[in-house]
Amino acid sequence: MAYEELAKEILDNVGGKENVNSLTHCITRLRFKLKDEEKANTDHLKNMDGVVTVMKSGGQYQVVIGNHVPDVYAQVLKEGNLGDASDSTDEDTGPKGNPLDQFIDLVSGIFQPVLGVLAATGMIKGFNALFLATNVLTESSGTYQILNAIGDSLFYFFPIFLAYTAAQKFKVAPFIAMAIGAALVYPTIAGITGGEVLYTLFPGTLFESPVYLDFLGLPVILPQGGYGSTVIPIILAVFFASKIEKLMKKIIPDVVKLFLVPFATLLVVVPLTFMVIGPVANIAANMIGAGTLAVYEFSPIIAGLLIGGFWQILVIFGLHWGLVPVAINNLSVYGFDPILALSFIASFAQTGAIIGVFLKTKETKVKTLAVPAIISGFFGVTEPAIYGISLPLRKPFIISCIGGALGGAALALFETKSYIIGGLGVFGYTNFLDPAQSGVQNLFTIIGISVAGLIFGAVVTYLVGFGTLFGEAEVATDQGIETKSASTTEGAIVQANGESYVEKEVIESPVTGTVLPLSEVKDEAFSSGAMGKGVAIEPTEGKVVSPVNGEVTALFPTGHAIGITSDEGVELLIHVGMDTVQLDGEGFTAHVKTGDRVEVGQTLIEFDIDLIKKAGYPVTTPVLVTNADHYLDLLTTDKTAVSTNDYLMTVVI
Repeated sequence: MAYEELAKEILDNVGGKENVNSLTHCITRLRFKLKDEEKANTDHLKNMDGVVTVMKSGGQYQVVIGNHVPDVYAQVLKEGNLGDASDSTDEDTGPKGNPLDQFIDLVSGIFQPVLGVLAATGMIKGFNALFLATNVLTESSGTYQILNAIGDSLFYFFPIFLAYTAAQKFKVAPFIAMAIGAALVYPTIAGITGGEVLYTLFPGTLFESPVYLDFLGLPVILPQGGYGSTVIPIILAVFFASKIEKLMKKIIPDVVKLFLVPFATLLVVVPLTFMVIGPVANIAANMIGAGTLAVYEFSPIIAGLLIGGFWQILVIFGLHWGLVPVAINNLSVYGFDPILALSFIASFAQTGAIIGVFLKTKETKVKTLAVPAIISGFFGVTEPAIYGISLPLRKPFIISCIGGALGGAALALFETKSYIIGGLGVFGYTNFLDPAQSGVQNLFTIIGISVAGLIFGAVVTYLVGFGTLFGEAEVATDQGIETKSASTTEGAIVQANGESYVEKEVIESPVTGTVLPLSEVKDEAFSSGAMGKGVAIEPTEGKVVSPVNGEVTALFPTGHAIGITSDEGVELLIHVGMDTVQLDGEGFTAHVKTGDRVEVGQTLIEFDIDLIKKAGYPVTTPVLVTNADHYLDLLTTDKTAVSTNDYLMTVVI
C-alpha cells in the first residue's frame, strides 16, 4: 500500500491537519478527534482504496483501515506533523519492553538514520579503492583525493553525526550534542597524539596511557589518532549531556537560558568527556572489539554458520541492530570487521530461493510477486522476497537460511573481512577490498561464493518444492480446470453444500455464548465483512481462550482485541465488544502478550460482561479470519450456541 498517498488523502478529507485536535489508533482504526466533523468528507473517505469505512462514535471520527493501521497511523502523523497534537492509546512515556527491546530500540534509533549515507559514502570509498587497485587512478590524482574525501567524510566525522541522532533519543538540544561531537574531532586536538608525551599513566599495565595534554592540571587521555570515527564515546557523552542540560534548565533563570544553558552544559560535558567519559568509553570499545574477534577466532567457521544462517531471522525481529554498532566499532578500532561480513551471502541465497520459486510455481500471482522481489534482492533489499513469498511459503525461507549459513562458513574459511560499511547485494562487493593491498583477487573469491549461494538457493528450492501461497483454487483457474483440486497441504475431505473441500484448519470457539451471523453486528466495519470472514458470538461467560495453536501477533494495550496467527498461517482477530476501546482497559485482563506461543484452550483475556454493558457498550464479539481471501472458503457451525473449544469454523482450500 502507498501509505504516503493514503495518509495525505485521509488528512485532506478529515478537513486538513488544522481540523485535527488529536489522533489515536486501536487495532483496526484511526480515531480522530476533530474540531469540526462537518468539514470531513465522509463519503469520499468511505470510497477510498485502503479505507474500509468511516464510523462516528464517542466523540471520535473513526477511519477504519484494518490490519495496516499502525503503518498508516505513523504516516499520517508524519504527513500532518501531528506529533504534538496526537496522543496514542499506547503509552509513550518511558522505555518500553524488556532490556533487550530497549537496547535494540536505542541502537536502531541512533544508527538507522545515518546508515543510508554511511552506505553511500562507503560505496564511494569502495569504488575509489577499486579504481586505485586497477590503476584507473593514482593516490596523487585530484579525482582520487576528492572521491576519498567524500568517502571518508561521514565516517571520520562520525561523532558529529551520531551526536545529532543520539540527541533525538536522549532528548537533548541537537546543536549542543553536535558541538560536543565537533570538539572530539577538533583537528588540533586530534593531531596532538603524534606529538610529545608529557608523561605516562599506568605504565606497564593493560591500561598504560600516554598523556599529551592536560586540562586545569588534570591529565587528558586521548586515543591514538583522536576520536575521529569513534562510536561509544559520543553516545555516552550525549547521554551525560542530557542529564546536565536538564539540570541547568532547572537552575538557570528563563531570561538567560537561551545561551547560558548550552554555555554551562558544554563547559561541564566536554572536559569531562575528554578526561573521563572518552577514555573509559575507548577502553570499552577496545574490549568489545577484542571480545568479538576472540569469539570469531575461536571458530571462524562456526561463527560463519551462525551469523550467515540466522542473519535474516535477526533482521526480521530487529535484533541485527545489536551487531551493527559492533561492526562499526571494529572498523574504528581495527580498520576491518569480520562479523557483518559473514552475513553477506544471506541476501544472495534468499534471492536464489525466490528464483527457484519463480521457476517452479504454477501460481500466476506468485510469479508476478517474484519478479520485483528478485530484482530488489540482487541489490540487497530482501524484504519483498522474505515477507511476500519465502516466509509465507516457509521452505524457501529455511533453504535461504541454510544457504546463508553455508555462505558464511565459506567466507570464514577464506578469512574474509569487510573494510567499509558500504552497499548491499552486488553493490557490496567493494566492501571487501583491502585498502592496504593492491589487486582485486579477494573480490573474485567473494563473487564466486555469492554466485554459489544464489545457485544453491534456486536449485534446492526448486528440487525440494513448497506449498501454494494463494491456494490451489488459483492454480486450477490458471490451468483451466473447473474442479477444485487439493493443495500440497494434506487434509481431510470436507463435504458441505453438495461440494467437497480440503480442510486447511479447524477453528474452535474462543468464547462461550450465542452464535450470530456477522451481518447482525451493529458495526459496519464488521457486519460488511470488510475486516474478514467469520461469525460473532454474544458471550455468556467473560473469558476468551485460544481457538488454535499459534502465536499472538497483536494485542491491543486495552486488552479488548487480540490477533493470532495459527501454525497453519490462518490469521484470526477476536474483538470483544463494540467500541470497547473507550473503556481504556477497564474490565479487561490480558493473560498473554504479543509474541507469546499459545495452545488451543489457553486463556487469553478475561472480561467483565456486566461492567461493559453498564458502560453502555455491546459485548458482541466478532471472531474473524482476516486473511480469508487466501483460502477457498470458510465453513461455519450450524449451532446457535457454543462453549469454548466447541467447533466453530473450518478454513478450506
